[in-house]
Amino acid sequence: MQVKSYKAGNVGEVEFDTTAFGEQVLYRTLKDAVVMYQANKRQGTAATRGRSVVRGSNKKPYKQKHTGRARAGDRKSPIWRGGGTVFGPHPRDFSYHMPIKARRVALRSALAGKLADGEVVIADLAGFGSPSSKDARRILATLGSPRRACIVTADNDTNVYKSFRNFPGVNVRPASDLCALDVIAGGLIIAEQGALDKVAARVGRAAVSKNQSDAGGTL
Repeated sequence: MQVKSYKAGNVGEVEFDTTAFGEQVLYRTLKDAVVMYQANKRQGTAATRGRSVVRGSNKKPYKQKHTGRARAGDRKSPIWRGGGTVFGPHPRDFSYHMPIKARRVALRSALAGKLADGEVVIADLAGFGSPSSKDARRILATLGSPRRACIVTADNDTNVYKSFRNFPGVNVRPASDLCALDVIAGGLIIAEQGALDKVAARVGRAAVSKNQSDAGGTL
């Protein structure tokens, strides 16, 4: 399959074997994975104060009967101004995990969809001998100045990370940390050849046994 390429300031095309990622996009599995990653990013720190926490006296504000008013036990009741909140949110953990095989299928499907849409660029990023936002801006401008982009490196490359980190909408991920949410929300995928090879080795069909490959479409 012909995939866009970037090298030394020139944009062209290069032949890339996409069989490891397949051609079918499993939307249900992909959607479940994206929702899981988004849930895991939630802080879960929202909190409200109930009647047992708000400040106030436990004394009855007035006697029980013969006042013409509704009976009241204390001033911390939820129906009073300044009282506690009923059924309000409390700190909680929203995170959960899908099976690792399903997460691999989701990442493979996300990359298959990006390849089919022509939103993958194989770039030569070896020229970053030191952090350079100027060189990073030149690469993005040559590729059409995408509003969102995900830079995928073969290994943890500090120079590439520091070069692209200040651009809004641009994320840098090593191949070992790439997930389906990064691909879906990343926009244009700018990846090194070695990075895609490592992702293919991690989630590609070649790394899955025949029985698992046959069952992959039902995850």
